[in-house]
Amino acid sequence: MDELKQLVSKLESGLSGRLVSVILYGSGATAEHGKFSDLNVLCVLKEITPRELSESEPILRWWKQLGHPSPLLMSEEEVHHSSDSFPIEFHDMKERRRVLYGPDVIADLHVDRKYHRVQVEHDLRAKLFRLRQQGAAVLSNPEALLKLCVDSVSTFCVLGRHALIAGGIHAKSDRRAVVHQLRDTIGMDVSAFEILLDIREDKSGVDPGDPGELFARYLECVRRLVEYADGLEA
Repeated sequence: MDELKQLVSKLESGLSGRLVSVILYGSGATAEHGKFSDLNVLCVLKEITPRELSESEPILRWWKQLGHPSPLLMSEEEVHHSSDSFPIEFHDMKERRRVLYGPDVIADLHVDRKYHRVQVEHDLRAKLFRLRQQGAAVLSNPEALLKLCVDSVSTFCVLGRHALIAGGIHAKSDRRAVVHQLRDTIGMDVSAFEILLDIREDKSGVDPGDPGELFARYLECVRRLVEYADGLEA
């Protein structure tokens, strides 16, 4: 994509000699990449000081203004010593990545499955608690409640995908395919996920019904996901 080429060019010129590698990772790096896939980018620098942050700020601001997530900035040393702390992120990088500039600094990293499962359960529980907390504050506002659900569904699809991986299942890349795998694996009603994905993808004629009832079904889906991830510990 032209935007990715522009990003690399801006980083290369703006960080003169200190840029090590630029890697696109996640669903955006796969052949199944679509208009609703995020472009997650890892930028590896020789070191990261206030100087690097200051010089990269206008580039990162430009990238965000295009509607993309902020690139992840890491030093070479941090890349080599962080896979045990961020196993989900590094698992995604190892599994689905495209090197845009420099060497492939991810190739030789090892992601421990034990740490991966723990982070999956931790993140699912944390996001569930947050969803409940935010939902309780807007229960009387149907529009705000629906927006909360739509804005969070992509994150839960990602974590659901990693729950499947932690369970030894070859998880698909496409969000909707992951939802169907979760339905078949856990045996749960995923209709709330499907409706929220339809809304997120601007499908016409979507009727969410009562947002409060949709929110209740959505919470139950996430609760079942947490239960599944927790059960993998044994």
